[in-house]
Amino acid sequence: MAIQWFPGHMTSARKHATDAMKSVDVVVEVLDARVPEASSNPMIHAIRTHRNRPCLKLLNKADLADPDVTAAWLKHFNSQPNTKAVAISARKPGDAGRIQSLAQSLAPHRDDNLKPLRLIIMGIPNVGKSTLMNALVKKKVAATGDEPAITKSIQRIHLNPRLTLYDTPGLMWPKIEHESDGLMLAASHAIGRNAIIDEEVATFLGNLLQARYPQMMAARYGCTPDMDGVAVIEHIAARRGYRIKGGAPDLEKAAFTLLQDYRDGVIGRVSLETPETRARMLAADKAAKAAATSEDNED
Repeated sequence: MAIQWFPGHMTSARKHATDAMKSVDVVVEVLDARVPEASSNPMIHAIRTHRNRPCLKLLNKADLADPDVTAAWLKHFNSQPNTKAVAISARKPGDAGRIQSLAQSLAPHRDDNLKPLRLIIMGIPNVGKSTLMNALVKKKVAATGDEPAITKSIQRIHLNPRLTLYDTPGLMWPKIEHESDGLMLAASHAIGRNAIIDEEVATFLGNLLQARYPQMMAARYGCTPDMDGVAVIEHIAARRGYRIKGGAPDLEKAAFTLLQDYRDGVIGRVSLETPETRARMLAADKAAKAAATSEDNED
């Protein structure tokens, strides 16, 4: 299932973000620590590199992610030029308090009342940008909620004489190139439910969790190692007694249970991608495209 989700307001949001980039010093990109690369919008990379702006990557929701995998991602991102990466939980005030000094290290020339540091907070929907903004300002200035794409417009906040913040809407890109990225983002609730089928996303998630975290799946649901994603959903429905009228298992409810448990972190601290699995996916995708091109040329 190829998942695409690009609500109409995002075209305007992209234009406004591009314009705002002219006036900022550092891009603060908020990522989901469970899917750091899948949740990194390539348009944000293009916009900031065009203006040669450094990037502070915040791997948010780190308290939900596999800590060993997060450490590997931090090493990966911190090896990139003009980039600093840290793991945070935006709900922890102490984590938000570190951001100004971290960003300042990427723009040391902006460090007085005459030249305040200007940060733009960017990221895809539902990665925690609004929660982060509220923590930085220490009051509610951005709407938060469980559904993606709540923030619709850019707002500028002068936090103190030395710091100005620009908060942007969650910004997707028009075409998600890799199918697994769309599925990981849907599982992580970065994509609106109107664009997905819960059972298909939960089947993907079940397969992945069974492969990487079988002990957690056994502890939470009583799954056995031989179960695939479909069997996991059927097992959850049977174990929880989910039934529809007539007595058949309610697979839709079981699928939503698996997705919500993952999103809430009750299965355990899990990550859906690692630098290694990402590299393998990209290599396989490149090989598949090369093979398809070769077949077309032969025809």
